[in-house]
Amino acid sequence: MNMHFEGSSNVTLLFDFWDVRGPAGMVLSVFVVLLLTIMYELLKVWKITVGQQKPSSVTHPSTPVSFSPEQSCFAPVMKCPEGSSALASGPSETSLSPTESISTADTNTKKGWLLHCLQTAIHILQVTLGYMLMLCVMSYNVWIFLGVIMGSVLGYFLAFPLLNHI
Repeated sequence: MNMHFEGSSNVTLLFDFWDVRGPAGMVLSVFVVLLLTIMYELLKVWKITVGQQKPSSVTHPSTPVSFSPEQSCFAPVMKCPEGSSALASGPSETSLSPTESISTADTNTKKGWLLHCLQTAIHILQVTLGYMLMLCVMSYNVWIFLGVIMGSVLGYFLAFPLLNHI
């Protein structure tokens, strides 16, 4: 195999069945490689977008806890809303009262897990496609190389402005 770039229209890309013979096949192959490279750039933006979608933070019970210097070092003083008794808002009662944070935390955990799985799948596609494009370039064909470069430029030009709209 030659280790320098050639401008020939005869090349085998990635698989035995992708055997290019002639100018029409080369134009079609360069177009396919260009589209694959654009898809690679879109996957990069999609992965960034999915990574920015964090599940909302878990809500905690709304009873504030403050510490007063008159009491012992670690004894919290619960601030009671008007009209409620000190016993009803004590630490033992507050810990037993039902809150919506448990179901919210469960939903956020599931959503976070699904987002992580989606981001992992996108990463697998991106790495696979990147290695395939690298192997296309390693065919040492000038036209395929230019198709990858132009696809990268066009993909970046089209995809990265989408980040500003998210």
